[in-house]
Formats: sequence, structure tokens, C-alpha cells
Amino acid sequence: MAGAFLDAYVVEQVLAALAPAALELSVNAAEQVEQHRLEVDRIWRQRLERTELACDRARRQYQLAEPENRLVVRQLEKDWEEALAAHQKLSEDYQHFVQARPVRLSAADLAAIRVLARDIPELWRAPSTTHTDRKRLLRCVVEQVQVTAQGTSEKVHAVLTWAGGSESTADLLRPVARLDHLSYYPLLVERLRTLAGAGLTANAIADQLAAEGLRPPHRKERFHTGEILQLLQRHQLRTTRTQTRPADQVLQPGEWWLATLAGEIGMPVATLFGWLQRGWVNGRQDTRPPHRWIITAGPDEVERLRALHRLPAGHHNRRRWTQLQQTDTAEGT
Repeated sequence: MAGAFLDAYVVEQVLAALAPAALELSVNAAEQVEQHRLEVDRIWRQRLERTELACDRARRQYQLAEPENRLVVRQLEKDWEEALAAHQKLSEDYQHFVQARPVRLSAADLAAIRVLARDIPELWRAPSTTHTDRKRLLRCVVEQVQVTAQGTSEKVHAVLTWAGGSESTADLLRPVARLDHLSYYPLLVERLRTLAGAGLTANAIADQLAAEGLRPPHRKERFHTGEILQLLQRHQLRTTRTQTRPADQVLQPGEWWLATLAGEIGMPVATLFGWLQRGWVNGRQDTRPPHRWIITAGPDEVERLRALHRLPAGHHNRRRWTQLQQTDTAEGT
């Protein structure tokens, strides 16, 4: 996925560069097709010539045979007939081939080639164009592609070196894995604080960020409402409309909203909720709408959860499997 944006850029540049050469491409393509057909026609004629020689040789052998050698004469006559039949069959096949694909291109064929050359992007996307064909085309015109990323941010600088040595440069945007890798993340947080303070809803905030060109890390068009809510909770921001809700006043020392604690630890909300369901964390559900989960976690508990989150992927499953094996072993003894 990380290289998809770069591939799209290279293809776009190559197709744009080939567009002015469309007429020359059509002429070269027509010449190559005719050369190929001439080569195939030459092979057909060589095969016909060999069958003619075989017929002539079989005829002469039959005519030179002594009549009293009846068995030999019969075999030579049979060989001659078979050679004539093979020559006749090959001649008919050649005539069918010439009718289906004449050596010289017709006016309709030339017009079709010109149309395809003028619409190179369509030819590139055609089902008949294989990945090998596309790679071969790129190698013909592109010598090297160099990409320099600005740290872990979405900004990259690309240098495209064409065959012949000329270069094209571009500043591109790539997808990144995490929101805080975005170069404009500090600006995004500041805008969230301003818009939330102005009383905008999460959906309105998402619309405004999209209008200002602040997009999610995966280069989608806009943040969805859930992402905005998670960001607000992570930075302990509230819109004016939610600051006075009774449900926000019930937290006691050592209590966290589930999403807020997930942001504090730096883990997905869904993962922390899964831990809650497994009994790895203690919590209760608020009795008032929107019935959010409240997690009980003092400073030591937060550190424990943070250390638990840092364990490698699959650790918990392996640990449970090991415990089951130990239990089975103990029961077997």
C-alpha cells in the first residue's frame, strides 16, 4: 500500500510523456505488426517449399523403381500419395491464414492502431495488456525512481530519471500508519480545540477539517465522526454542547472514560474494551445516556495496562495455550 501512490505517480508521468509521441508510436506499431506478419508468411512459405521438395523426391523415387519389385513400388507409391496429400493440406491451411491475416495491414487495421496510440491510457488499462507488458513499457522510458521521505510524515520527494538522463521531480503525499505521524498533527489538534470550543458537533468539525484540507493519515477525504470523537477524548476536549452533560460529572478520582484511557495508553479503544470483557480491567457502565463505560484505574493500574499493551502480538494467546498444556499435564500425572 505504501508504494501504491508512487506507482500511480510514475504511471501518470509515463503516460503523459508518451502522449506527444502517439503518432510516432502508431507508425512504429504498424511497422512492427507488418514485420511480424512478413516473418510468419516467410515461415509458411518455407514449410510449403519443404513439402514440395518431399513430393518431388517421392515422385522420382517411384519413377526410378524397377516394376518387378512390386512391394517396393507399392510402398513408394503410397509415400508419394501421402506427400501429395500433406502438401495439399498445408496449401489449404496457408490460404486460410492469408485470408484471415493478410501480410499487409488493411486501412481499418491502420486506423485501429492510430486510435489505440492516441488513447494510450486506455491501452494501458486494457485487459489484453498484461503486467509484463506494462513493466516492459516502464523499463523502456524510466531509468530510476528515487524517493526521499520527511521522517515518518506523509511528505515525500520523488525524483524520476528518464531514459537519456533527464529528470522530473514532485512533492507527493503518502498514507501513514498513525495520526501523530502527520506533519500537520499539531495544527490538527489546535483546530480541534478551537472548533470544539466554538460548540461545533463532531460531524461539523469533520466537515470543517475537510474544507481546510486536514485529512486522515490514510488520505481519505475526511475524518469520520467516530475518529473526531476519539481525538476529542484523547486530548480531553469537549464541545460546548457536551461540557455540561450530567454524565460527564460522575467520574471520581482514578476513574476514566474507556476511550480516554485508551488514548492515554496509546491503544485502540476496541482492544481495551476486549480486555474489559475478558476481565483484565475493572469497569462499570454509566446508567445515563449514552451509557459509556467507566474504567477504574489508578496510576499503578494505568502503568500495568501500559506494560500489558507493550507485550508482543500473540503473547496472550500463547500464554493461555501454555497454561492449558500445563493443566493437561498436571491432570495426566
